[in-house]
Amino acid sequence: MLLESYPVNKPDADLYLSPQNTSGSLAGKSAYNCRWQMPAKKVLLVQADRQFSRVVAEMLTFEGFEVLQEFHGDNVQYQVSHYQPDLVILDVLLPGHCGLALCRELRREYNGQLLFLSSKASDIDQVLGLEVGADAYVVKPVALRVLLAKIKAMFRWQYQQQTAMPAQEVCCGELTLCRTSRQVHLYRQALELTGQEFDLLWLLASRAGEVQDRNVIYQLVAGRDYDGLDRSIDVRVSRLRKKLHDDLKRPFRIKTVRGQGYLLVPDAWN
Repeated sequence: MLLESYPVNKPDADLYLSPQNTSGSLAGKSAYNCRWQMPAKKVLLVQADRQFSRVVAEMLTFEGFEVLQEFHGDNVQYQVSHYQPDLVILDVLLPGHCGLALCRELRREYNGQLLFLSSKASDIDQVLGLEVGADAYVVKPVALRVLLAKIKAMFRWQYQQQTAMPAQEVCCGELTLCRTSRQVHLYRQALELTGQEFDLLWLLASRAGEVQDRNVIYQLVAGRDYDGLDRSIDVRVSRLRKKLHDDLKRPFRIKTVRGQGYLLVPDAWN
């Protein structure tokens, strides 16, 4: 379905966006007349297809986001350091730089939200995207409403985590987490975690010694119910174990409780 043929008189209609479907304009479309009432967020949109990027940028701008577009992988790190976006939307296939390698490099210093928007749709591509540091992975073609809902859900969770509770620290032996600064130290060494890695570790550490049900983890960290197939939390647990120097074959710090979920061992950090 082309953008120009979008049936504005049908509120349940979906508008699908792919690199081959980018004609028309969103201005005035009734599908986007409900604005998100939160502080404006800055988005760095990195897509090789300029026309495709323009449509996504137009949609996000209409929804109140500040959008900077970039089309070449070699310029992304400069834009991140100077523009300081709240969200980076990356493609996997970019001129000048592989999106996966770029994501890994960004995560050395960038702690904001990062989402892959790519036509690379295999399970391996999506798992790799999460393993190198992305918070989410969306496959093109995608309904604009779905993409927008995903972005808002990412920011909504972040906003709730930052405002729901006062400044707090959690300490388990030599492991310390600060909620306000979102910093983690192990043996006085700072660890580099993504936003959702921190949220997951905070959930486990603040309830150390208690088994956290998989469904609860998905609801609180990913903002959605567990569908029985989604492996994103498993991937993040695996990444956390590596960063926390856990034994990957026989974990003793973050344990898997078969059929239930995960448990952070409170006395395994001395």
